[in-house]
Amino acid sequence: MKKMPFAIIIFIFLAHISYGQNYTSSKEMPCAATDQVFSSGERLVYKIFYNWGLLWINAGEVVFEVNQIENDFHLTATGKTYKRYDKFFKVRDYYESIVDGETLLPKWFKRRVEEGNYIRFDSIFFDQENHLVKEYFGKTRETAKEHNFTLDHCVHDMMSIIYSLRNIDVSTLNDGDRIPMDIFFDKELFQLSMIYEDQIEKKIKGLGKCNVKMFSPTLVTGNVFTEDAKMNIYVGDDKNKIPLMIESPVTVGSVKAILSSYNGVTYPMDAIQ
Repeated sequence: MKKMPFAIIIFIFLAHISYGQNYTSSKEMPCAATDQVFSSGERLVYKIFYNWGLLWINAGEVVFEVNQIENDFHLTATGKTYKRYDKFFKVRDYYESIVDGETLLPKWFKRRVEEGNYIRFDSIFFDQENHLVKEYFGKTRETAKEHNFTLDHCVHDMMSIIYSLRNIDVSTLNDGDRIPMDIFFDKELFQLSMIYEDQIEKKIKGLGKCNVKMFSPTLVTGNVFTEDAKMNIYVGDDKNKIPLMIESPVTVGSVKAILSSYNGVTYPMDAIQ
């Protein structure tokens, strides 16, 4: 079986993008996003379903948590396959980010990835004021090598972009409008967009009927996404702006991530009817 894209859920469900190309920052992404929609103590759990032939397999889960450290937010995400699935494809992923409590821009990011035979360690230090990035990258912490980069704009990591996007005012978006995203990891800067599609009512397994705003991110083709792949992200149409379901085709089969539990949210989950 090919690599299962668990990091899709981590990276606003855009990961394994490192097989794409380099990009130059557009200078269009806002460099500040005051938090209004999430708080310390928020915990979101997503169940991951993988479609293999005619079967939908509940293969694992991803847990997102937010905690406050003085004036900063400590963001973590842990993705894993269930033990019964490990013999087919074992996943143990951990993502961690410290972001500025005022701008929601990252100060430090760490990623430990174990997905089958794919193993990766990534630790990044951000100097947002001077647009400098120092990254330690390799298979393990011990073998990681230092790399230094100079950018021309602020930049997010794979965790901070998720929470920053939730704080964007989407009430005035029209169909086809794009939200720019600059994200740095794997020694590369990626310039992507989140495309607003529609406002709909969506029936979601385990949640029932939900009022959602539908988005589709731009993807970089590679060993996970085909050239014509389209990912759909259904974000709750309420003040929390939490993704309720993500569905995407991959090179082999398709993947769904469905919100299964939530605690410590700032506002009532009015999007779930």
